[in-house]
Parts: sequence; structure tokens; C-alpha cells
Amino acid sequence: MKTKNIWEKQFVTLILIVGGVLVSIPFIWMILSSFKTEKEALNIPPTLFPHKFTFQHYIDLFQKLDFDVYLINTLIIVFFSMIGLVLNTLAGYGFAKYQFRGKEALFIIVLSTLMIPDQVTMIPTYLIVNEMGLTNTLAGIILPGLVSAFSLFLIRQFMTTIPNDLIEAARLDGAGELYIFFKVVLPLSKPILAVQIIFTFIGSWNSFLWPLIIANDDALYTLSVGLSLLKGQYSTGFALQMAGATYMVVPILIIFSIFQKYIVKGFNMTGIK
Repeated sequence: MKTKNIWEKQFVTLILIVGGVLVSIPFIWMILSSFKTEKEALNIPPTLFPHKFTFQHYIDLFQKLDFDVYLINTLIIVFFSMIGLVLNTLAGYGFAKYQFRGKEALFIIVLSTLMIPDQVTMIPTYLIVNEMGLTNTLAGIILPGLVSAFSLFLIRQFMTTIPNDLIEAARLDGAGELYIFFKVVLPLSKPILAVQIIFTFIGSWNSFLWPLIIANDDALYTLSVGLSLLKGQYSTGFALQMAGATYMVVPILIIFSIFQKYIVKGFNMTGIK
């Protein structure tokens, strides 16, 4: 029986390795193509490893194009999105641990917004931002994304797993509410915060449609918008497009690799009391 279990485990491991390699081939090919010359990138049949490595395409992204400006804009959006994550965490903590009139009704309203596609609210949001005079500004791009109903819901569900006795003990010791939140609650919320950091980073790093709608100036475009422009202006620059796509994807992989150990733990604990 023990030998059978070992063989089964090895077989499953082999299947996972083969599946992982097959799924990774397009991604690996994209990265390697970004280091090829343009002629080699268009060769038929295609080659996997470049015969001559070149970093010129990455240099062109910043010297000939405005990817440095797009990068700064994207990093600003990411920064304020993380501030929005703090606001979502505060709101989730309030819904989980505080009692106030209309709490359940307000939470149901928040949940109901999850049923509405973003495309439906995009026009009303644009009209509101336009009335505020924030069109064609970074503030207009950032403000609508500061609060997320999905993040608030997940954080609230996780916060309900934190014992109330622990919070009450901190209050009896004279701790203030903000001290309890930052020194007691947040350290216990690392799993769900790691999940939300990944989701928030991916969402803000890949932001495309809203910045494209709200911004008319190229100086306000994000990396995703710049990548789409790259495809239109340099449709024959296949290797250059691969360099831009690689530049977009690698930071997400880095963030995911840093926080991946918390992901499964965060989802498993969410909603468990």
C-alpha cells in the first residue's frame, strides 16, 4: 500500500510538471522573443532561444517611446490604490466588529454593487468625475478605484474570524481604536492582506479602460495603454511588442512570488468563524 501511494504521488507530480511546462511555454517564448532581433522574431518556423541576445528593444521602450512616463503614472496609481486598500481594510474592520444602526442594510447595498458590471457604472462615474472637473487628470483616474466592494467583502469576512475577546482585552488595557487596528488587528490579517495586495496591484498595474477613457493627454497614459499604442504604432515591431508585454508581466510575477504563501491561507480562513 505504501509503495502504491508513492507511485501515485510521483505520477501526480509528473502530470503537474508536464502541465506546468506546457502552460509556461507561451510565456517563456514571449520573454525569449523580447531578446531576439526583429528578423529572428519573425522567422518561420519560430525559434525558442535567440541566436543573438539583444537588449535594444527594452532600451527603445524608454528612449524612443514614453514608457518612462507611463511607468511613473502607473506607479502613482499603484501607490494610491494601496492607500485605498487601507481604507477598505478600515471599512471591513468596521463592518465586522462595530455595531451601528443600518449596518446590515448598508453592507447589503455594498454587496449589491458586486452584481453590477463595471461597464454599466462607467458612464455615470465619468459624468460625476467630469462635473468635478477631474477629467484628463491623474486624480480622475485614481479616485473611482480607491474603494472596492469585493475587497471590502473579503476583508470583512476575514475580520469576523478575529476573536472579539482579544479586541476587548486591548481596550481594557487602555489601547485606542486606531492602536488596536494597526497593532492588533492588522498583524493578524496578513493572509487576507497579502491576497488583497496582489489583487490591488494587478488591478492598478493593468489598468487600461478607465485611464483610456478619462485621459486625453499621452502624458497621463498607463503602461497598459502604452502597450496598446505600441501594438498600433509598431504593428511590425513584433520583438518590441514582446519586450513591452514582458515588462508588464514580470513585476506581477515578482509580487505574486513574494506573497504567494499567504494566498491559500487567506482564502481558507476567509468566511470561517
